[in-house]
Amino acid sequence: MNMKVSFGGLEMKNPVMTASGTFGNGLEFAPYGDLEKLGGICAKGLSLKPREGNPMPRIAETPCGMLNAIGIQNPGVEYFLTNILPSLKSKDVAVVANLYACDAEEFGELGAILAAEDKIAALEVNVSCPNVKEGGAAFGQDPRQITKVTEAVKKRAGSKPVMVKLSPNVADIVSCARAAVDGGADILSLINTLIGMSVDIRSRRPRIANVVAGLSGPAIKPVALRCVHQVCRAVDVPVVGIGGIASAEDALEFILLGAHAVQVGTANFMRPDFAFSLAGDMEKLLEEIGAKSLEDYRGSLELPL
Repeated sequence: MNMKVSFGGLEMKNPVMTASGTFGNGLEFAPYGDLEKLGGICAKGLSLKPREGNPMPRIAETPCGMLNAIGIQNPGVEYFLTNILPSLKSKDVAVVANLYACDAEEFGELGAILAAEDKIAALEVNVSCPNVKEGGAAFGQDPRQITKVTEAVKKRAGSKPVMVKLSPNVADIVSCARAAVDGGADILSLINTLIGMSVDIRSRRPRIANVVAGLSGPAIKPVALRCVHQVCRAVDVPVVGIGGIASAEDALEFILLGAHAVQVGTANFMRPDFAFSLAGDMEKLLEEIGAKSLEDYRGSLELPL
């Protein structure tokens, strides 16, 4: 079965991507599998200048997911271009740069720098990170700011597709999706983490130094499916589904709703080799359930009358 996908100006050999912040820059996971079995790698979030991130502890397990408050720790875009991207250039896999900035102008500047690189297949704009105090949450929760940031990146992205990653921590995700489309988004990716908290009854302290954190993993999949369903029905821009994917069946649930691709996040921490076999497992499952093709299966959900 042909598992190639082409959407919003992005072409991949299969619909499996790794979610930003869960897979390093890809090279860290090379000991666990062949990076070229992936459709795409969303690199660790980048900012113009290096960021130290939030204080420790910043990860806590929950019964059905993980809380994290990393805070976009990264070495800065120039370090990425000089020391990391060259090692990815020989890999036959789409590399998507994830952008983080504190204002629209900075987003645009960062987008222009990364768009100039041939190996960068697309730009993913992070307007939804709930873990940083300055900027992230405000952008993702205000449709006007989403449009402004998307416009700023799109104007300087050249021919590179611009993908906007939406937050579920809003009352109406459809209005946020439309705002990104109004700003020129070629692709939407959703969802990012849900804001959560964990406390220790003995120490009487939060388990995360940042107090609140982003919840990911199986617990958020029903929320992610609802959001992808609503957005796919509301806009014509292709969608990448994210949230709690830990099996081929999970991934095909997002495709059934209309997603063109999926991103694997927390499962990378539980099984570092998981993403490498996912496209093959999806293909086998499509054949098992009698689907003619990935394209025919996409968006074929039958709703009650």
